Amino acid sequence: MNIREAIAELTPSLIEMRRDFHRHPELGFQEVRTSARLADFLEGLGLEVTRGIAQTGVVASLKGAKPGKTVLVRADIDALPIHEDSGVDYASQTPGVMHACGHDGHAAIAAHVAAVFARFRDQLEGEVRFAFQPAEEIVSGARPMVEAGVLEAVDAVVGLHLYSLLPAGKVGVRPGPSMAAADAFTLHLRGKGSHAAMPHEGVDTVLMASQIIVALQSLVSRETDPVNTSVITIATVTAGEGAHNIIPETAELKGTLRTFDPGLREKLIRRIGELSQGIAVAMGGRAEVTWLRGSPAVVNDPTMVERFRRVARQVVGEESVLEVPPVMGGDDMSEFLNRCPGVYFWLGAGDPDPTRNRAHHHPGFWIDDERSLPLGTELISRAVLDFLR
Repeated sequence: MNIREAIAELTPSLIEMRRDFHRHPELGFQEVRTSARLADFLEGLGLEVTRGIAQTGVVASLKGAKPGKTVLVRADIDALPIHEDSGVDYASQTPGVMHACGHDGHAAIAAHVAAVFARFRDQLEGEVRFAFQPAEEIVSGARPMVEAGVLEAVDAVVGLHLYSLLPAGKVGVRPGPSMAAADAFTLHLRGKGSHAAMPHEGVDTVLMASQIIVALQSLVSRETDPVNTSVITIATVTAGEGAHNIIPETAELKGTLRTFDPGLREKLIRRIGELSQGIAVAMGGRAEVTWLRGSPAVVNDPTMVERFRRVARQVVGEESVLEVPPVMGGDDMSEFLNRCPGVYFWLGAGDPDPTRNRAHHHPGFWIDDERSLPLGTELISRAVLDFLR
């Protein structure tokens, strides 16, 4: 099968689909239009399609002419609550919602991998299954897809993440832990309100919050092995009603915990609560912590990574396949990789001019779809063929 020739013919459709998704972004579990277009496209290729998995997800199966293994291609499809300021002529038409992380490209690539294999079904051994996953940005879509059985009889999983800060044409991958577990927490602090001129009459939750914010960093610097990476970030502090002379009775802190090691993850979850409550009680108040447990760390199978590297070097050359460091960002691709061996890789989508590139989740986020999308389609297609062998 001539994969590169097929992708060249499909490239206009590939770019058009991605730009259509970009114009019409949808938030997690609201991807009604996106999933409908994907399902219609896949049914038009002759695939077996199931709609409504995990609310707005789509699963499609392409069975080859001969029996064999099963490989799952996963792509996330949701957007972010960001107002776009990229300047492209296909910018979001939905105020306050934007594809600022490349999921529009992920969905289009996976759909066109299906289009490639649909052309060569009679030469294919085994099954290629496609999971178009909702709600990655709110870490809620992967687990219900897995619970719905999308990994049943699957031998390997593959997926990619477009990366705007890596030049188009470069591929990044690493064995083992690649992306962090991401958990969110809210600290509810209660003290005693008072006049700002009479602090001795109250219990100051602003001071309490300040002490906790500083003290939490000691969990990273003094209770975590320096070679075992972790991050604790307080991102939101809410207290008072805007008055200059009132010590507020309550305060709220919102933050995130990022870890790679499961044992450290559980330890820090426990210690964040203990340390916060200890400081609050010592100051005459109290603290309660609530957790939104996110996805575990993304861990690539070393054997699958080595196989993928071999394929990628054949496509882009040895010098363009990079060993990338782990990143503290999270991704619920981990729910698939925790249950099945596979690989999740970074695909460069940035411009050679670094001033054009914006980080993910930025209003000016942009990807070079004309170069990265066909390359991503070829890399996934060839990786699938290799994994099916």
